[in-house]
Amino acid sequence: MSQKSKAAVISIYSNTSLIIIKVVAGILSGSVSIISEALHSASDLLASFIAYFSIKIAEKPADKDHPFGHGKFENVSGVIEALLIFVAAGWIIYESVHAIINPKELEQMGLAIVIMLISSVVNFFVSRYLYKVAKQTRSVALEADALHLKTDVLTAAGIGIGLIIIWLTGYTFLDPIIAILVALYILYESYLLLKKAFQPLTDIALPKEEIALIEEIINSHNLMFHGLRTRQAGQFRFVEFHLEMNKDATLMEVHDICNLIENEIEVRLENTEVTIHAEPREDESDK
Repeated sequence: MSQKSKAAVISIYSNTSLIIIKVVAGILSGSVSIISEALHSASDLLASFIAYFSIKIAEKPADKDHPFGHGKFENVSGVIEALLIFVAAGWIIYESVHAIINPKELEQMGLAIVIMLISSVVNFFVSRYLYKVAKQTRSVALEADALHLKTDVLTAAGIGIGLIIIWLTGYTFLDPIIAILVALYILYESYLLLKKAFQPLTDIALPKEEIALIEEIINSHNLMFHGLRTRQAGQFRFVEFHLEMNKDATLMEVHDICNLIENEIEVRLENTEVTIHAEPREDESDK
């Protein structure tokens, strides 16, 4: 099992456990904010499954039907996860408004507070691990999953603190208000995730700093180039450009310098496929 798949499995187990204890706490306390957080975790669990299967597909080598590989399956996964968060946030707002109109007393507050704080701590460590693996492997799916859990960390902590205030003051109307604030935050985070996951599906260029690094590597060989184009698909990068060579250079010399530049780029930027079109440099005397 790859490092990415292992991280996705850990996320699945973590989310499953937290959903169970949140549902129990929500039923015992009658807190709409806890029930909403349990729903949020349920969407996280579904997202974890989607991330796991998208990673398995994305890791497949290129084939006849997908000559550029399967990397964009991770981006599709990220888009689906973002849409799931939108739906969950909408349901939370709906239930919260209903709770404001039809308020009820909360019970088992101590247990509910402890569970929310435990949830926040557990998700903090799991999300930090997922972010670490996502950064190492350039996995959009894992990064999306980590973002899910990051929102859980903040929302669970916020709900826990809100319940403490309700416990001390008796202001139960704060419960659905807290849930709505949680939902609005979730909507904001899902927008960021949707933007990040969707852009590579439109063949957006690599980040400016990575393009600058590619240009620096080519320039270090004192060669002219043009037509530099880049794009990304999941964890994979694709780079192509025209390299201007001395028209008297042999085929072997052109091949060697192209191989050298390709290798240097691929070492500095992992999972990069470089395509170079060599062409003769036009001298001033030829004009």
